[in-house]
Amino acid sequence: MPALYELSKEEVISQFKTDISGLKKEVVPALQKEFGLNILQEAKQKSRLSILIAQFTNIMIIILIIAAAISFVVGEHTDAFVILAIIAGNAWMGYSQEYNAEQSVRMLQKMLAQHALVLRDNNPSKIEADQLVPGDIILVEAGDIVPADARLIEVSSLKTDEASLTGESHSVEKNTTSLKASGLVPADQQNMIFKGTIVSNGSAKAVVTTTGMHTEMGKIAGLMEVEFQKTPLQKRLTVFSKQLAVIVVIICLTVFGFGWWRGEPPFQMFLTALSLAVAALPEALPAVITIALAQGARRMVKQKALMRKLPAVETLGSVTYICSDKTGTLTQNIMTVEKLQAVPGKEDWLNYAMILNNEVRFSQEGDLLGDSTETALVKYALGKGYSKAEADAAFPLLEKLPFDSVRMRMSTLHQHQNKWVLFVKGAPVKVTEALSAQYKTQIPQRLNTNREWAAEGLRVLFFAYKIFDQKPSGIQTDIESNLNFLGMAAMIDPPREEVIEAIKQCKTAGIKSVMITGDQPLTAHAIAERLQLTGKGNEGIKTGAELEKLTAEQLSKEIKNIAVYARVSPEQKLKIVKALQTNGEFVAMTGDGVNDAPSLKQADIGVAMGITGTDVSKAAADMILLDDNFSTIVKAVREGRSIYENIKKFIVYVLSCNLGEMLTIFFAPILGFAIPLLPIHILWINLVTDGLPGLALVAEPAEKDIMNRPPRPPKENLFAGGLIPRILFTGAILAIAAIFVQWWVAKQGYDARTQQTAVFTTLCFVQLANALSVRSVYHSMFTGGIFANRNMWGAIILTIALQLLIVYVPFLHPVFKTKALAWNVMSSILFVTLACVLCLELIKYLNKRRLLHR
Repeated sequence: MPALYELSKEEVISQFKTDISGLKKEVVPALQKEFGLNILQEAKQKSRLSILIAQFTNIMIIILIIAAAISFVVGEHTDAFVILAIIAGNAWMGYSQEYNAEQSVRMLQKMLAQHALVLRDNNPSKIEADQLVPGDIILVEAGDIVPADARLIEVSSLKTDEASLTGESHSVEKNTTSLKASGLVPADQQNMIFKGTIVSNGSAKAVVTTTGMHTEMGKIAGLMEVEFQKTPLQKRLTVFSKQLAVIVVIICLTVFGFGWWRGEPPFQMFLTALSLAVAALPEALPAVITIALAQGARRMVKQKALMRKLPAVETLGSVTYICSDKTGTLTQNIMTVEKLQAVPGKEDWLNYAMILNNEVRFSQEGDLLGDSTETALVKYALGKGYSKAEADAAFPLLEKLPFDSVRMRMSTLHQHQNKWVLFVKGAPVKVTEALSAQYKTQIPQRLNTNREWAAEGLRVLFFAYKIFDQKPSGIQTDIESNLNFLGMAAMIDPPREEVIEAIKQCKTAGIKSVMITGDQPLTAHAIAERLQLTGKGNEGIKTGAELEKLTAEQLSKEIKNIAVYARVSPEQKLKIVKALQTNGEFVAMTGDGVNDAPSLKQADIGVAMGITGTDVSKAAADMILLDDNFSTIVKAVREGRSIYENIKKFIVYVLSCNLGEMLTIFFAPILGFAIPLLPIHILWINLVTDGLPGLALVAEPAEKDIMNRPPRPPKENLFAGGLIPRILFTGAILAIAAIFVQWWVAKQGYDARTQQTAVFTTLCFVQLANALSVRSVYHSMFTGGIFANRNMWGAIILTIALQLLIVYVPFLHPVFKTKALAWNVMSSILFVTLACVLCLELIKYLNKRRLLHR
């Protein structure tokens, strides 16, 4: 069955069983029952309860819940309440983020037409737009939002602004002529108008063809329901949590079984196993990561990048592809005259014609209102020193002959001194057809210049004029003959100046930039060349029609070599993003229109424009560029990479410290000592000694060469780069230090509680030394600005102060199960801490030498 744009007006009217006077009112209820209301269905929204429950499905949280339950059973209520407080805080943060994230379709509904002017029984009436049905005859004029997809049957100088739907940067001229080509994208369907687009000029009568979710806008709303995309860090932490859970269970069972076999009391061994479990779990990890992402988001706002979803902060560091919309993102979204040729001696007349021959209106503020092409011409002439008042005085307007899609010309009649002048503007071929015979020899040259400019992606218009000694009786189409050539103007929506440098920085950082647009291939190629995305040839460019012929497998293979996609539909944009993701790429998609919203949601990170972007694109995005500046993305990528590196440092820090605690708890009883740490001690260490320096670690400044490295491989292990050996060695050093102190304190005859307090304090101090060491993977803590991170020193001083309080303030002893330490015990702890610092630095030095000699 042929598409509606392929049918004639009469065939469309017949197919929908209507006529030029509209539907009969009695048939409307049956049609409404068949087709439903002309509204967009909301995407499936998660209930508040389901969002809340989802916060407790993380492996790490489940383990913590089990630990809290066991603590309650064995009477360790303080431990249990602390763990539950951590769980509740983490759940609240996750719930509040997710609940506000899914508003895209509601925004889409707000921007669509609320009323429509419809003909029924040959009577025009204003009705709610949701009451329209296929077959209705609607009337639209300049300023209207189109209420449904419709086939045009009558037009008068009609132009529509479809930028938000198709990506076209200028208004589209519409006509009623049937189109014989098949498989056309909406941008090429010139006899159709689409729901949610805006009538920028003229008026029309059209028959409604589709309503609601079946419209082009409805299809976009349907595409908005895409699966939730996990960030790289979330994926890595999910794997890490599962692995950690298995390791913890195995270790706890081993310790419990070993103690039971040795004849230890089962309950005592159960407490020991529980202590090991608490020691192994990085309780502060969920909170520290959330805070790290929030800090990064605050820093990004200062650089004009607003993060809507916190996990996306880190995702930026993994991006390998940036798929950018052209209009308004890579370009300025302002048509600009770039080239102008006037007949010698007629430069003034050409500029006056550019100001007068149009439908442009001036607002009270002096802004230009109207078609983007015409406003560009007026703006250019005004910029050359000409004024509207001067033009009106020299050439007072008498009559207009509006543009139509058949003539493809517009004419205005003016009085000039004691003569009358007709200014004509239009498509090059159509204007040359109306030139007088004296210009026959010049036409090939003019058209050749037109082809050269068009090949550069410029939109070219010709101007002509005709002088009358007597005022014409009326201005009709036949007056456009025997014209004199006046000149030609070429326009384009130019690229943003700062984008070229931003794309170069992306290349240095190993990120490929790709243009995806609904605009014409010539225009897309011209902009891509200027941005240095492509070379001189057409290699690396695909159109929507060419993409339609490719299977998903073929697209996955060819996509590596494509840098520009032109004339693509929203569905094809979505396919491109999915194909890249299938190839293992992490994709950032930028855009500002409604047509970008589905691919913004599907991408690993969606980037919307804050100034020119629609509410729908902003709601679908993870990040909003407040200055609409492509180069801001590069700054955000830098911040994302820095945040990931810092989170990685924290994980190394917290795991090496937890390993030290586990080894201490495991080996101290085997060596004949009392249980070295109680669960409350471990929780304090994991929350305060891990948490406070951890917050300082995630605020470390970015390393200088961070944007000269390639993106992290999407499947890279969290511990890549020799981190596991470092964690093992560091954990062993911390455990040896703690067990040595317990041995020394026991040898001095102190009781078990004093031994536990000494081990507790030792682990606190040596872990702070570890925090200083882990700030750099290879460089010594004594080089490269040991005091650069003031937050770290603040955290260390605060942690030491808190530790001394719970050791030396008597009323805290029952709560934390501690005892005041004598000066000789504290001196031994400080000596051991210093020895640990030297050992940690030695390991770093040896590791650096090993890498250099590899």
